[in-house]
Amino acid sequence: MSSSCRRPEHSAPPDVFYNEDEAKKYSQNSRMIEIQTQMSERAVELLNLPEGQPCFLLDVGCGSGLSGDYLSEEGHYWVGVDISTAMLDVALDREVEGDLLLGDMGQGMPFRPGTFDGCISISALQWLCNADKKTHSPPKRLHTFFSSLYSSLSRGARAVFQLYPENSEQLELITSQAMRAGFTGGMVVDYPNSSKAKKFFLCLFAGVSGVLPKGLGAEAVDKSVSNQVQFSGQRCRYKNMKGKSVKKGRDWIMEKKERRRRQGRDVRPDSKYTGRQRRPHF
Repeated sequence: MSSSCRRPEHSAPPDVFYNEDEAKKYSQNSRMIEIQTQMSERAVELLNLPEGQPCFLLDVGCGSGLSGDYLSEEGHYWVGVDISTAMLDVALDREVEGDLLLGDMGQGMPFRPGTFDGCISISALQWLCNADKKTHSPPKRLHTFFSSLYSSLSRGARAVFQLYPENSEQLELITSQAMRAGFTGGMVVDYPNSSKAKKFFLCLFAGVSGVLPKGLGAEAVDKSVSNQVQFSGQRCRYKNMKGKSVKKGRDWIMEKKERRRRQGRDVRPDSKYTGRQRRPHF
């Protein structure tokens, strides 16, 4: 059996693949429940949320709400988005505690700016790399998703995606679109030497650069196998701005211009006058 046949995203679009039968499997198969819970636990750990504080989180590709159950157990509030009505129906039957929303992540996240303290997503992101319709462009859909997600997160929040990348080109496509949208961060690889236990987590920072966590099983890694892939823009400047308004300062303007350049927009060239305080007019 070729690997492509084993990849569900190659067999049908997600709203078709996750039909009633598939949705039932997710709520009744104890092995699936165990795996989903473990991956949710690791994703939340990578979010690095403040201890003992309930947060408002987004679960993208929430399915039947297994990852959401873990968020609720940890004392967090959450909103789940999924494209499959069958999966959301199961989540409703299971009376999960989060709010549920039917939506296609490739069309963007419909939330107000700064709504969420963090985002997790288990086994969903690789679906965006497939064009299920003639009008679908994976780079565009990824960029639309990441841009709208960036906006809906509070400054300094993280988004952690557990995903099954098909190859290094797909990883490059995903990470480059996340960077274009303004995120920094990178790929954390758990147990990189194990074909069975190896797991990929894309760990993204919104607005404030952070230190990428180490992948699990790093001690046993031989030096030629990296379990971190980091990409980072020039975002450390905020650390030195205590007491000053971040908005509208020179650093804020330069950072915004840089982000717009990455998004391919026309931006005025920088000069010594960029962000300079003007004298008041009397």
